[in-house]
Amino acid sequence: MTTTTIVFDLDGTLIDTAPDLVESLNHTIAARDLDPVSYEDLTHLVGQGARVMIQRAFALRGAPLTDDEVPGLLDRFIDHYEAGMPGKSHPYPGLIEALGRLKSAGYVLAVCTNKMERLALPLLERLELTHHFSAIAGGDTFAFRKPDPEHILATVDRAGGNRDKVLMIGDSINDILAARNGGIPSIAVPFGYSDVAVDELGATHVIGHFDELTVELVETLTR
Repeated sequence: MTTTTIVFDLDGTLIDTAPDLVESLNHTIAARDLDPVSYEDLTHLVGQGARVMIQRAFALRGAPLTDDEVPGLLDRFIDHYEAGMPGKSHPYPGLIEALGRLKSAGYVLAVCTNKMERLALPLLERLELTHHFSAIAGGDTFAFRKPDPEHILATVDRAGGNRDKVLMIGDSINDILAARNGGIPSIAVPFGYSDVAVDELGATHVIGHFDELTVELVETLTR
């Protein structure tokens, strides 16, 4: 029997990173004297990595931003975010138990995030989660990123999994759309940063807590 590879998004799915993302983003846009963003704004800003988050924050504040200005602001964001990592970021309730349960059942686990590898890897390391995963792919790991389904599938390849037996778990439209575009079953979680109601994302299934992520559910969705 082919082993299923379970691929997780990172921000808003595995880890609640909102406080640190908001803090680092506000530190970044303060360089241009922009008003700080709030957690409520975050759902409209995240999903495509730090560069796009900064650009969206400027657009949210109606402030001009040229392409030439972005690299310096991105460096400012990265320096601040890295220096405070892991900060207040923490795994969602029930996650550690769910990862142990799934790994014990023989599933291959992986992370596919639009967050830069440079930020995703040390975050997972400092939270002592890296050992759960056979592969961790960021938004800059390949030449494509979610919602391109190849981002998920290339992550599966890196994990040593089979492209024909995959389950994607995420919190946003990019995760679920990438899965749908690749014909991959998906689970959506409601505790992340989606600006679209979780029931409207079009996931195969929705769970409200990681306690619900059982072997039986995985088997049902991937049979």
